[in-house]
Amino acid sequence: MTGRIKKKQILVEQSKFIALQPEEVICPLCDRAIPKLQRDEHHLIPKSHGGRITAVLHRICHRQIHAVFTETELARQYNSIELLKQQEEIVGFIAWVRLKPDDFYERTRKSRRLKTA
Repeated sequence: MTGRIKKKQILVEQSKFIALQPEEVICPLCDRAIPKLQRDEHHLIPKSHGGRITAVLHRICHRQIHAVFTETELARQYNSIELLKQQEEIVGFIAWVRLKPDDFYERTRKSRRLKTA
């Protein structure tokens, strides 16, 4: 349980963090501007595997990563943006999504490989 003083400190820290966020953020995966409502934090190594470092991505880019890879694969093989960009399914996705407007979002489906596993 958190006391009132601690809650106030947390709220002050959060408001400082929000104020420091730049207006325009560029997605490191697709290199498009991310609207405020489409920003997702992606743990480069999943939290379930002890990861703490995050990158801000488009929501659709973030969902695509998790639709294609398991958390174990992300932790062991694809734990950086550069490694993700080299994977062929992500390369095709990036080429496709770059043609879309910055605020574009579509439901993402799990890959067949993950569905059968």
